[in-house]
Amino acid sequence: MTFVQIIDYKTSRQDDLNQLLDRYVSQSQGKRTVTHSIVGKDREAENHFVDVVEFPSYEEAMKNSHLPETDKMFREMVALCEGMPTFTNLDVVRDENLNKMLANRVFEEILQKGNMALVDECFATNYIDHDVSKEESTVIGRDVMREDAQMWRAAFDMTFDITAQLAEGDFVTTVWTWHGTHKGEFMGVAPTGKTYDILGSTTFRCLDGEITEAWWQYDIGRLMREMGMSGS
Repeated sequence: MTFVQIIDYKTSRQDDLNQLLDRYVSQSQGKRTVTHSIVGKDREAENHFVDVVEFPSYEEAMKNSHLPETDKMFREMVALCEGMPTFTNLDVVRDENLNKMLANRVFEEILQKGNMALVDECFATNYIDHDVSKEESTVIGRDVMREDAQMWRAAFDMTFDITAQLAEGDFVTTVWTWHGTHKGEFMGVAPTGKTYDILGSTTFRCLDGEITEAWWQYDIGRLMREMGMSGS
């Protein structure tokens, strides 16, 4: 279970604290178990700061706290603070990234289940599509996504296995494996009944709850070769 520690403190020497944290990261390289760290500054009190530190689990957090480098850093941190920092320890019981959820709706509801009504919900009207399999490097409009989904679904019974997913800022990148059983004509090839696999990735840019741009990367050449398409 993911574990989060919230460190609340006051200081007028944040620049010195930043340098201390930089040294700590360098000195504890390869030993720290932290997966994510955020420092926030209070808008209402300029000397009030909150650090949010994420660990894979409580046990990993304890390993990190027992490092000599962590002990040294904390003692130096206290010397830079106005009073003793306070700690809140949290087991994460719900973790939602809205952009990831939006991306997963595309793979699960639109591409796998064929709910085309969701295209208008998930994609902006001026959606920009970049697809490695297309001659045009850029195609604009949410209807592009609708037409592509309908074409692939008409040709294949298909599923996506999500290998990894990373969200940062407005972007979500999903690494996936596509499995498709050829049931309908595809690029002039009659149904073979065979199942094919493709490795690929998709990066969505998300703004205001909609996907505004996407980059689709996958080995379309391999699929064409395995399907016996000439000239591929």
